[in-house]
Amino acid sequence: MKRAVLIVLDSIGIGEMPDAEQYGDAGAHTLGHIAEAMPDFKIPNLAELGLGMIDGVTNIKKSDSIKASYGRLREMSKGKDTITGHWEIAGIYTDVQFKIFTEFPRDFIEAFEKAIGIETLGNYAASGTEIIEILGPEHEKTGKPIIYTSADSVFQIAANTDVIPLEKLYHICEVARKMLVGDMQVGRVIARPYVLEDGKRIRTSDRKDYAISPGGNTILDFVKEAGMTVYAIGKVSDIFNGQGVTVSVHTDSNADGVNKIIEALNQDFEGLIFANLVDFDSKYGHRRDPVGYGRSIEEFDAMIPGIINAMKKDDVLIFCADHGNDPAHTGWDHTREYVPVIIYGNEIKPGVNMGTRSSFADVGATISEILKVQSPQMGESFLQLIQK
Repeated sequence: MKRAVLIVLDSIGIGEMPDAEQYGDAGAHTLGHIAEAMPDFKIPNLAELGLGMIDGVTNIKKSDSIKASYGRLREMSKGKDTITGHWEIAGIYTDVQFKIFTEFPRDFIEAFEKAIGIETLGNYAASGTEIIEILGPEHEKTGKPIIYTSADSVFQIAANTDVIPLEKLYHICEVARKMLVGDMQVGRVIARPYVLEDGKRIRTSDRKDYAISPGGNTILDFVKEAGMTVYAIGKVSDIFNGQGVTVSVHTDSNADGVNKIIEALNQDFEGLIFANLVDFDSKYGHRRDPVGYGRSIEEFDAMIPGIINAMKKDDVLIFCADHGNDPAHTGWDHTREYVPVIIYGNEIKPGVNMGTRSSFADVGATISEILKVQSPQMGESFLQLIQK
């Protein structure tokens, strides 16, 4: 086995974790509530890979012929953030939840405005699609960027790119990232560009995340140090602040992400392909759209054979998620849930139920064993359970 292909299905949670109530997420079940909202929900390829067999998964058809090993992962880290989830997958434990603001202190906002040379709008927790409708007209009239946050550790800056060009928006975010340190540190600063088309404000795919760097080495670092390729697809490089990445490609959508995965598979290198498919989370989970979310999963399911057909004989494919985002839950934020893990390849036994793993980090530890590189300090490989 020379190459691991890790695809994070962003926010596809499979049921509340034991501590979900502490996060306001009692009863959350992203996949289960999507299936309840869609009586005709059909994901045959994921079913054949064992998704319906995983402990806690409900309302998903069980296949008679399972082609992969499967299980569910429990998050050990504190929080339910994108960074927390991805870092734990890669072997980093987050002991203290990233700081969350409902609004940023006035003295900080004033200092930020002075640094960028213009006043700002907003500065409260909101849905990104809603706040650009509420404050968009004033922003477009005055040129003032829109600041908002959420239940995640984020400082988000939205702007119409006809008012604030993309490169200037990125610069404004870079200024914020340098200022948001110490007691003001957040996990990510996010550029949220949008355009106005036919009277509708539409967010573009030019989003950019400015994350803090991991507080230690991850599986990405160890693969890179071994002289192999770490091919990051989507927002993966942003999440790790480029650490451990050798190749990074941007994506416009889930479909584009799958195409980029297949392009990577068609290349000849050893190492790790690490992709994030964000549409599930950004377009449907946060917008509390269970039917749209379900249709998006169905569309992805139909693309799975293309991924498998592009795999080389010594490739190993792993699906997992980084947190939940139950579209039937209150609010518009992530939910604290178990996530699925599915692993497929010529050297992987089909039909093995790995049960509930104690950490997302077991994925990174397993990849380290597959690729025969140093293992992160966190995580226990499950390869011996499933290797032929």
